[in-house]
Amino acid sequence: MFGYIIVHKPELKVREYETYKASYCGLCRSLKKRHGRIGQMTLSYDMTFLALLLTGLYEPETITGCERCIAHPVNRHHFRQNQYFDYAADMNVLLTFYKCLDDWQDERRISRYAAAQLLSKQYEAIKAKYPRQHKAVADYMKALARCEKKHSDNVEEAACLTGKMLAEVFVCREDAWSSDLRQMGFFLGKFIYLMDAYEDVEKDEKSGNYNPLIKMKDDENFDSECQSMLMMQMAECCKAFER
Repeated sequence: MFGYIIVHKPELKVREYETYKASYCGLCRSLKKRHGRIGQMTLSYDMTFLALLLTGLYEPETITGCERCIAHPVNRHHFRQNQYFDYAADMNVLLTFYKCLDDWQDERRISRYAAAQLLSKQYEAIKAKYPRQHKAVADYMKALARCEKKHSDNVEEAACLTGKMLAEVFVCREDAWSSDLRQMGFFLGKFIYLMDAYEDVEKDEKSGNYNPLIKMKDDENFDSECQSMLMMQMAECCKAFER
């Protein structure tokens, strides 16, 4: 599910892109501070988006600075940091831990199992600190495994599982914004699942991996139907964002 929420650079002003880069560096900094070098290796653009979203919504006091790091040893670079970057860092590690376990179970890639083991200490700490979010991710993995086992071709059922999981990840605390954040996370999660399934449908058919779109792929209107589904999810996501 990682890799779908990325910046569209041509649409950004220079100042906006510099803010985005500083936010990406801020998330990397939070990952190192909270979870060490192994945490930094989980850095993703997706959780940079969550940090930016929550920062824009709650407008907390944000620290800015300029420094060198192991990834940029020659030139100093800007960073932004606040409590929501720390939250996004924790969610990044939680999701990566389960992604590694899923890859291990699906493909028996020993490297993914090893990565999960390296993250196990950090995972246990996050599990204790965020029981609601952890339960949502753990329940999602179990429900998705059941879906895969029965080879369900119910696209809505499978997509909703990712939506419910991401809805809880987007809600950092229960308050006046939690309903809109849940809606945004739910429909964005569905979009990500459907986009991933659409992109991988041919590969999954060859490998035998579960994909609820396989039975639809030979339909004459397959591409247009998938596009309509994706547009509907993003429309609902945008409604919540606008609020």
